[in-house]
Amino acid sequence: MKLNKNFNNLTENYLFAEVAERTKKYADAHPDKKIIKLGIGDVTLPLVPAVIKAMHEAVDDMSSSETFKGYGPYEGYSFLRQSIKNYYAGFGVDVEEDEIFVNDGAKSALANILDLFGKDNVVLVTDPVYPVYVDTNVIDGRKVILADATEENGFLPMPDYSVKADIIYICSPNNPTGAAYTEAQLAAWVDYALKCGAVILYDAAYECFIEDETFVRSIFAVEGAKRCAIELCSFSKTAGFTGTRCGYTVVPKGIESDGMNLNKTWFRRQATKFNGVSYIVQKGAAAVYTEEGKAQIKKNIDYYKRNAKLIADCMDRLGIWYTGGKNSPYIWLKCPHGMDSWQFFDYLLNNAQVVGTPGVGFGKNGEGFFRLTAFGSEKLTEEAIARIEKLLSE
Repeated sequence: MKLNKNFNNLTENYLFAEVAERTKKYADAHPDKKIIKLGIGDVTLPLVPAVIKAMHEAVDDMSSSETFKGYGPYEGYSFLRQSIKNYYAGFGVDVEEDEIFVNDGAKSALANILDLFGKDNVVLVTDPVYPVYVDTNVIDGRKVILADATEENGFLPMPDYSVKADIIYICSPNNPTGAAYTEAQLAAWVDYALKCGAVILYDAAYECFIEDETFVRSIFAVEGAKRCAIELCSFSKTAGFTGTRCGYTVVPKGIESDGMNLNKTWFRRQATKFNGVSYIVQKGAAAVYTEEGKAQIKKNIDYYKRNAKLIADCMDRLGIWYTGGKNSPYIWLKCPHGMDSWQFFDYLLNNAQVVGTPGVGFGKNGEGFFRLTAFGSEKLTEEAIARIEKLLSE
């Protein structure tokens, strides 16, 4: 037996595990202190009533032989895929039902999509970066190169034609920085991918937070993107499905390489390795797109947007540089007083009992920066901001 030794090339601790370990250590030593967590991007509002109603009805369907569902389609039920197609049409983007594949969330899809690509591809990611993009490719043994995202470029690096890449990761609005590419900037990346013969893996998990028309909800709004991009999205942040697990991948039928069609190959991969998302969950996901569901979901998104504004306004008052806070649930701030990322983490935890995420955990360019999320409760977010403002104003 031989094991995959690429696992030895991963960093020893997953970022969020380290955050949890340090937080637990402090909590155990200070049981009287109330800790507020604005670190991990998990939602706090419950599933909306329209989703719960649909899932209850789906459970009832499973109790009768006339409506019982066994194995579903590998690519997802038509009722959900058609709803997703109509959702895209609502903001002017045309995708076909047979280009949509339902999955159990963006994180696993981002890893599984790599089955389509050989190990000798060069992967380009931005730094800072969502760790899953890097770790999944390290496990497969691919070479990963970095595009520097810095304060100077607003954490939005642009293509460098002196660099050749085969697989390009773009997340917009970005996790962790909250920065979002304009349509024109995404068009530059599409041009680069087409000229390189590369594919863009476009993570649109936070598209529902976009409110400025300068930005697009899907990379397929950019001309030429359907010849070079795969889009991955999730119901986790849109509809609070972090614990329910559902997402989707859009693989255009027009992307081909080495005599293979990516849409057909992805279907074949799913048929071999995936038995689909449960009927009950898919019925709940479809309810997100009903008129009732959309109205209820908007209230939840607006709730998190208000939290983001609370944090951003606090940074403005303190004169702290940041990105995000608008069109994004994340605020990416420059650590005050020249502190590095983990110093500021410990400083906030020990003096204000507020937990965020150290920027350096997302890459070398994250050193000296820090991420706060808007996914907490409004009351706790207000309390956390008051503590931070008091501490940093002293």
